[in-house]
Amino acid sequence: MEDEAEIYDGIRAQFPLSFGKQAKSLTPLESIHNSTRRSNALSDNGDSLSTSKALPSLSSSSKSWLNSLRNSDLNPNSRNASAHDTTKSGQSSEFYNNDGGGMLVGPPRPPPDIGSGDDEEEEDDGEVMIGPPRPPENSTGDDSEDDDVMIGPPPPPPGSNLAESESDGELDVEEQNIYRIPLSNEIVLKGHAKIVSALAVDNSGSRVLSGSYDYTVRMYDFQGMNSRLESFRQLEPFEGHQVRTLSWSSTSDRFLCVTGSAQAKIYDRDGLTLGEFVKGDMYIRDLKNTKGHISGLTCGEWHPKAKETILTSSEDGSLRIWDVNDFKSQKQVIKPKLARPGRVPVTTCAWDREGKCIAGGIGDGSIQIWNLKPGWGSRPDVHVEKAHSDDITGLKFSSDGRILLSRSFDGSLKVWDLRQIKSPLKVFEDLPNHYAQTNVAFSPDEHLFLTGTSVEKDSTVGGLLCFFDLTKLELVSRVGISPTYSVVQCAWHPKLNQVFATAGDKKQGGTHVLYDPTLSERGALVCVARAPRKKSIDDFEAKPVIHNPHALPLFRDQPSRKRLREKILKDPMKSHKPELPINGPGFGGRVGSTKGSLLTQYLLKQGGLIKETWMDEDPREAILKYADVAAKDPKFIAPAYAETQPEPVFAKSDSEDEEKN
Repeated sequence: MEDEAEIYDGIRAQFPLSFGKQAKSLTPLESIHNSTRRSNALSDNGDSLSTSKALPSLSSSSKSWLNSLRNSDLNPNSRNASAHDTTKSGQSSEFYNNDGGGMLVGPPRPPPDIGSGDDEEEEDDGEVMIGPPRPPENSTGDDSEDDDVMIGPPPPPPGSNLAESESDGELDVEEQNIYRIPLSNEIVLKGHAKIVSALAVDNSGSRVLSGSYDYTVRMYDFQGMNSRLESFRQLEPFEGHQVRTLSWSSTSDRFLCVTGSAQAKIYDRDGLTLGEFVKGDMYIRDLKNTKGHISGLTCGEWHPKAKETILTSSEDGSLRIWDVNDFKSQKQVIKPKLARPGRVPVTTCAWDREGKCIAGGIGDGSIQIWNLKPGWGSRPDVHVEKAHSDDITGLKFSSDGRILLSRSFDGSLKVWDLRQIKSPLKVFEDLPNHYAQTNVAFSPDEHLFLTGTSVEKDSTVGGLLCFFDLTKLELVSRVGISPTYSVVQCAWHPKLNQVFATAGDKKQGGTHVLYDPTLSERGALVCVARAPRKKSIDDFEAKPVIHNPHALPLFRDQPSRKRLREKILKDPMKSHKPELPINGPGFGGRVGSTKGSLLTQYLLKQGGLIKETWMDEDPREAILKYADVAAKDPKFIAPAYAETQPEPVFAKSDSEDEEKN
């Protein structure tokens, strides 16, 4: 065995180190998540991510202590002013004394003029100094503080605002930790050419749908997607119509696509079209007599419990309940209550958690709610007039059915208690909204609710994702998604514990996924850690070029047309003999070589009774040959005017006058 090993080593020495199968170096998962970490989640000095990971929550004094330690590491000459340096227990101060000018490790010796007696006693006794040194005696004037023992790092200088700023940041971090909002990392699902206006995540959290103003729907699969974050399918439901709403069924086997057209479409899980609902007759005045919507759709949602029922709203002023097994007619037509007769668009609609209640946002700013019960009709059970001063863009029920959230173009978000619907519980202002699909969503435990804001023209604040506390009815956090893009749709998935937010403008759009490696599960964590497959030499396929001279058009034989001729002969229309071309003028208003298609005309011509000699004569001579006969024997007009006819007087020739002139 030893001889074989020596032989192998000798042979292996003749080959380069790159020869043979190489072991692939795996990227650690920690560095992968560091690449997707949000900028505001990083520490102030970006060179120390490990410290922030080892200590996820630090007090303000600890942070200042660590910052001063970094500064002292960068400047070894400032070791005497190091009341903020780190400590290492169990080693003597003599070990840390670096006379060679290297980096100082551990607390430095105190200055020789301060506490020299203590140092001599420690050296005589052979004791080891543990922890940072005592502060100078002349640094503080209070005797009580000199007697007390200082525990932990010293406070920052009184003149600096570091404590205030970091205390505010500490409160924000603590608040976010209390609500467990996953905000530390972020990925973006790109691909759209305009703003993303529709978002849907299935119940398991494995597939994400995004619809945009660029008329397309993109499908993402977290399980099959790698770190390139590319969609596996792209759809265009209706050419030239914006995608406005996407909704998964309760079993996540189908999804509803609502566009600007009057017909909603149903797709299966893989993006194959299952059908589209019928369009109504626009000339019928009563909307209840039409089979479908007659104007563009505004919103749609799948029933939360029944997998065969969906709800749609339209600009024609109606809500309709459909059965996905029958695309030809709807189950129910709902006409909102209006102050004046007419057609006011329904801008949004929503089911409650149990599917027993329907809410609709009407174009006049009112909110109307219908309870599904036996014998119910279009009369709403709850009618809130002038709930908003502008169009309503989003409605959301709580799980217990007591709270209703509404979002509007007027830049407000209102919280309604359905038991006391006359006035809202809370109104949140200064939330700009410029898109008709801006929604509002709950957190999984419904302690929070969130919505997005739009970018205003002259504002320096970008698109934000605002979190509110439902119990305290106050703003908890404002998370910046993009400095230039508006945030439209948002969702917080309960199983993944990840926050989805769609953003974009007129040129680009994407879906931002916020997650935390310590709080979130699956979803973005799966695809981020999966590196794209590298191309191998085995993947190379050389496309062969076949040089065949007889394949060129110059040498190609003409294809046989025998079968084509036989097929044409069997066709009665193609094998019919065409009419002969016209060789001359016709006769009796007809054209053709027979001078007429009637049998009698043909027989008369052949018998000589019909003579056609005028074609061979001069028209002038044919008329003048009757001039003498008309003068001698007038028959028609001349005898009637014989007595009263004046004698004609002809003018003399002017040739003589012309010659004189």
